[in-house]
Amino acid sequence: MPITPFHIAVPDSDLTDLKTRLSLTRFPDAETPDDWSQGIPLGYMQEIRDYWLNDYDWRSREALLNQFDQFTTAIEGLDFHFIHVRSSVEDAAPLLLTHGWPGSVVEFQKVLPLLTEPQAHGGDSADAFHVVCPTLPGFGFSGKPTTPGWNIDRIAAAWNALMLEIGYEQYFAQGGDWGSVVTAAIGAQKLGNCQGIHMNMPVVAPDPDTMQDLTELEQAALAAAKFYQDHDSGYSKQQSTRPQTLGYGLADSPIGQAAWILEKFYQWTDCNGHPENVLSRDELLDNVMLYWLCDAGASSARIYWESFNAPRGSDAITLPSGCSIFPKEIFKTSRRWAEKRFTDLRYFNELDKGGHFAAFERPETFTEEVRACFRTMR
Repeated sequence: MPITPFHIAVPDSDLTDLKTRLSLTRFPDAETPDDWSQGIPLGYMQEIRDYWLNDYDWRSREALLNQFDQFTTAIEGLDFHFIHVRSSVEDAAPLLLTHGWPGSVVEFQKVLPLLTEPQAHGGDSADAFHVVCPTLPGFGFSGKPTTPGWNIDRIAAAWNALMLEIGYEQYFAQGGDWGSVVTAAIGAQKLGNCQGIHMNMPVVAPDPDTMQDLTELEQAALAAAKFYQDHDSGYSKQQSTRPQTLGYGLADSPIGQAAWILEKFYQWTDCNGHPENVLSRDELLDNVMLYWLCDAGASSARIYWESFNAPRGSDAITLPSGCSIFPKEIFKTSRRWAEKRFTDLRYFNELDKGGHFAAFERPETFTEEVRACFRTMR
């Protein structure tokens, strides 16, 4: 299928509609505790509404996204949007970057120059990559599936087809969140094109043989998993069981859509109590806009319905692999647990700062992790 250049150009009418809806927001009453334990606080969402309505400038943010070459192409009858940035280093290694939920390709804006032109940012040209960032089906400017079946394994196969269609017969793959799961599936499928993978949220089942001799990291991983199950997974249960029901509110209310996303940036970033300690308000809203403008609340949630109940975390992957473990990640693993799943683990590093949205929060650290991992595989 042809690859077509793409340029984000949101109609003025969509922006007018957004402002109208924001001005008519009906807020709930305030939370009863003086913290985030019941969800995102009313006061903060009122600040977000006022800023979004009066100060946020989509056209300038749109221009930032449009600085990168973007394209669309059809795979198995579905249109996919992707960013493709080629390095000036001709023999740079192709790298596939995959986002997750509630993220988007916005997460990668700060790392794209670092990855593609390391020599211009204090690095070595030998670490350069040609980078491809596709948008998951049902997210952003990619098409929305109209029939069931777009699960993780199908996405992984589509990403391999996309890289071949672009002209990259060999490549590396990297991902976090659902992007990590897609990346692991690319490794498990082992179609011969992907040469190695790196994940910043590797999904690995705890090794039962280690339960009587847990390391500090393993204890923290189990505690984080319990916290997630007890206090942080309601969104996941809803999206994996009734995404359509949820979608009506997300499609109709921009503040509803923003709150559904921004609460996770508080919970999952290494932000010391507030997401704007690590990301600007504009950056947070840029990401929300890729859900709001594309009416992707329901369609993005369906990745959970399609894939959440498939067994993950124990299937062996023999492709060269690497893991970077950030302290505020949702799911963490130790090296010995990771080695049970990734049988050719070339790189493993535990960081002292950073969270779930590593490329967004700590672009320099994320970039160095990617470089260090794939140096072991080039």
